[in-house]
Amino acid sequence: MPTQLQDPPALEPGTLRIVPLGGLGEVGRNMTVFEFDGKLLIVDCGVLFPEEHQPGVDLILPDFEPIKDRLDDVVGIVLTHGHEDHIGAVPYLLRLNREIPLIGSGLTLALVEAKLKEHRIKPYTLTVTEGDREQLGPFDLEFIAVNHSIPDALAVAIRTPAGVVLATGDFKMDQLPLDGRLTDLRSFARIGEEGIDLFLVDSTNADVPGFTPLEREIGPVLDQVIAKAPRRVIVASFSSHVHRVQQVLDAAAAHGRRVALLGRSMLRNMTIASDLGYLNVPDGVLIDYKKARDLPDDKIVYMSTGSQGEPMAVLSRMANLDHEIEPGPGDTVILASSLIPGNENAVYRVIDGLTKLGANVVHKGNARVHVSGHAAAGELLYCYNILKPRNVLPIHGEYRHLMANAKLAQDTGVPAERTILGENGTVIDLRDGDARVVGQLDLGFVYVDGSTVGEITDADLKDRRILGEEGFISVIVVVDAATGKIISGPEIHARGFAEHDKVFDDVKPKIAAALADAAQSGVRDQHALSQVVRRTIGRWVNQRLRRRPMIVPLVIEA
Repeated sequence: MPTQLQDPPALEPGTLRIVPLGGLGEVGRNMTVFEFDGKLLIVDCGVLFPEEHQPGVDLILPDFEPIKDRLDDVVGIVLTHGHEDHIGAVPYLLRLNREIPLIGSGLTLALVEAKLKEHRIKPYTLTVTEGDREQLGPFDLEFIAVNHSIPDALAVAIRTPAGVVLATGDFKMDQLPLDGRLTDLRSFARIGEEGIDLFLVDSTNADVPGFTPLEREIGPVLDQVIAKAPRRVIVASFSSHVHRVQQVLDAAAAHGRRVALLGRSMLRNMTIASDLGYLNVPDGVLIDYKKARDLPDDKIVYMSTGSQGEPMAVLSRMANLDHEIEPGPGDTVILASSLIPGNENAVYRVIDGLTKLGANVVHKGNARVHVSGHAAAGELLYCYNILKPRNVLPIHGEYRHLMANAKLAQDTGVPAERTILGENGTVIDLRDGDARVVGQLDLGFVYVDGSTVGEITDADLKDRRILGEEGFISVIVVVDAATGKIISGPEIHARGFAEHDKVFDDVKPKIAAALADAAQSGVRDQHALSQVVRRTIGRWVNQRLRRRPMIVPLVIEA
């Protein structure tokens, strides 16, 4: 895996350059930039959700820096499907240039347009469907149906004079999909016959042996759980998982229950899916959340967000008794989703919280209430054997997933030197069937924190972690400007400590002595005196209380 930073050379004429800006080494922030003949094509533009060591962060964006000055050269953003990790960063990119057209299927564009409306952006869009071909600048694009955990997902074949690239987006090969829309292996084979110079392939389940189970196996399990539930049922899923919501609606209708949708994104996405005909709502099943509270407990199913343990999502708030619906004995909670890597602790905390309240929690660990939307190793082997790609770039996954995918490619005959294990910012040039790494860009995390984008740094997050874990101490001292002697203080206030503030009485003489020594040495600078205070109390707290808190000294001259 390349780690050495290296600026790529100028792009030679007739060469296609590929630069992943996100999605490699992580599950999220999927975004890849293709450059040919002075024009750029972007495939996907998603977000990554924060982990526990990133407190206060709402979203993490790809680093747009390498293309910020070239947005007028972008001929379009192809969106493979409507999940947040593929469309969530589109508003932040279009804020920089609203003229960039978006290309995707009907449902994908409807979901992203609803998101953009909240940002007051009306995009230029081009709706495509499987089998369509479009010419965008020097890029000849063909769209191919793939099966995923959201309807209307597409792979894209990108043809240029430098070669043919096939990017799968997220996909699996469910042979009995709920919507009857199979991954189009016939088109894969046809493009394989033409010759695929570079294959960008979903790696999320590359380390899972065999085949991803069928989506339709979930329906009977949900039906059974809902049939046996004595009181309320709460189902948590991704807010865009149309198939899962469909299965819940069908099971609820079969057992005389009504369904209330909870969470703004769930309500918005399912309204769009229903309006476009992707969600078939049985007559009289949906009910407004406020009216649902008047129904008997055994006649209601709540469909909510929060399956990843997100602190502000509906399910987490229920577990913390911070929501109008308070789960209790007899209630059944179904977590109908996978665990995104990094979210495990948050999810188990929610499961524990709900269990403590007396709810029966059904999840992937104890019942088949979710199947993945990503191809497992067996499916990927089929793809490699059908496509016979010359070069492979595993994308979308943590390093172990990328590594497992590369191994599968090599098992089917792709030479190791043509299997590229890249990372975000790896620059790959494709020409004459040869894909080579020619550089490595220095990319960072771009944090969305409330209304600010990119202002929060890793240093700020470190400060937040220290505040949360080690506590905070402020020290105020007033000194004589002429002599440097203490007039008032030190006054010490601590937060996040079990001990009373009186415990700091022992260190006050040490601070006074250290300031007196500094004054004797002729130190009068406020910043220098503040550092003396910081070092003195920091050393004492570390030795006495075994803590490394954030210390904010304030030395005032009078």
